[in-house]
Amino acid sequence: MSKHRTVGSTCASAMASSWSFKLLLVLLSIVSLASFFPALPALSSPRGHHSKSEGGDRGFWIADDKFWKDGQPFQIIGGDLHYFRVVPQYWKDRLLRAKALGLNTIQTYVPWNLHEPSPDGMADIESFLRLAQELGFLVMLRAGPYICGEWDLGGFPAWLLNIEPALKLRSSDPSFLQLVDKWWGVLLPKILPLLYSKGGPIIMVQVENEFGSYGDDQPYLRHLVALARRYLGNEIILYTTDGGSRDLLDKGTIRGEEVYSAVDFSTGDDPWPIFQLQKKYNSRGKSPPLIAEFYTGWLTHWGERIAETDANFTAAALEKILSLNASAVLYMAHGGTNFGFFSGANTGENEMDYKADLTSYDYDAPIKESGDVQNLKFEALRNVSQKYSRGSLPPFPSNNERTRYGPVKVSKVASLLELLHVLHDPMGVIERDQPVPMESIGQLYGFLLYTSEYSQKKTGSIISIPKVHDRAQVFIQCSLNDNERSLRFIGAIERWSNRELAVPYIKCSSKVSLLILVENMGRLNYGPYIHDRKMESFSIDGDCILFHLTI
Repeated sequence: MSKHRTVGSTCASAMASSWSFKLLLVLLSIVSLASFFPALPALSSPRGHHSKSEGGDRGFWIADDKFWKDGQPFQIIGGDLHYFRVVPQYWKDRLLRAKALGLNTIQTYVPWNLHEPSPDGMADIESFLRLAQELGFLVMLRAGPYICGEWDLGGFPAWLLNIEPALKLRSSDPSFLQLVDKWWGVLLPKILPLLYSKGGPIIMVQVENEFGSYGDDQPYLRHLVALARRYLGNEIILYTTDGGSRDLLDKGTIRGEEVYSAVDFSTGDDPWPIFQLQKKYNSRGKSPPLIAEFYTGWLTHWGERIAETDANFTAAALEKILSLNASAVLYMAHGGTNFGFFSGANTGENEMDYKADLTSYDYDAPIKESGDVQNLKFEALRNVSQKYSRGSLPPFPSNNERTRYGPVKVSKVASLLELLHVLHDPMGVIERDQPVPMESIGQLYGFLLYTSEYSQKKTGSIISIPKVHDRAQVFIQCSLNDNERSLRFIGAIERWSNRELAVPYIKCSSKVSLLILVENMGRLNYGPYIHDRKMESFSIDGDCILFHLTI
């Protein structure tokens, strides 16, 4: 879905200082990259948008500006439901609720960063796709490699940011494409048996995502198409999705019969002129009107009011689209949850205008994060989809039952920093001569603790972190005597309101320890600043601090 570092010359001179730092990894993940450089085939010319199985009428294709399924015109009434935002135990429950909503197709992203190096659990995409088919759904698969989706780094693995020279993400940079080739070389062969022409549920596969909102690199897009054709064949419908304006479609689509171009636009916009524009980016007779992201709600960032949209307004907008014999995919049908540290972030005009996404991805969708459906939006959208469904819908489901656990009493035992000697392994210490981002040492998510000792000034000191990315809590500590240590909180430096901190002079019998706890709140998933490494450098009184990193 859519919506600079400069280190001063004082850093060089500070290299000679005797300051030392220790980096404690709260989370550690070392990723080892193997080289894999397959050659790509030349672009082939598919036999139209036509996915048909051998020896039968089963097939899904495009002709006469319509989708056709098994020889009959077909209207997609779909919805995004992401397997990685729902625990596997609830997959069936949420899919059944989507069926009761009147959907016949499920659309889902594939986040690269979840699957490499995590091959099981919530990343078991094959089981999810087979379950969707078992419950009667078709599937539109958004294979990436970039997905956006308010997901950390737009679905890219964070270890890509550790490669030097820096990769140009979402581009025809050969080093980047070699890694995409390796990833799709694993993913797409697993998808092949699940294509509709092979007896599976997948009717369409999306390449990239809203690329017209980001760049203009046709060699990159064509490379992805060639790679998809290499593994999936010529019959599957490949598609792109871009905003419904000429400038975005110019940059994000591939003209001709090779790829079908879908559109998205704001809920309530007049769909007719946008669908007419869509035709200009597809071959004659190959442009069934499709909005691949019909927004049922909207995202929410930390600090914002929870986004809500009117149920009747949303239903009326969907009715207007379907009444044109157009197809629509609800974004989202069910939002779910950004588990772990996978929430992404957005920016405004510059990278300091940072807005982290919530853990919740409820999205004000008709199927709530909890699975509840007893709400006006579900009912209103169900009434619309019922009018355009070929058969009757399943009964209106009830909300899931809840268990009352009662009050839970908690009490403070100790602070995080007081327990460092218990939490970290002294053998797991990385040593470096200067500050490094967390990605460069395999720390992909969570927190880093930087520590150092420094000599005080009677007038106090000033600490600066120009590229904090994203939030730093600053502490100082003094050794008062052999048995007692005191920890003092100085303040926080935040990416969105970056400021210097004054570190006061304190009476101390030795050097003062400086502790900086840096929090990764989520990497940018959209926009020009996506190369979002966490923590670059910091200084005291204008001098770049050098430090020993300890793992």
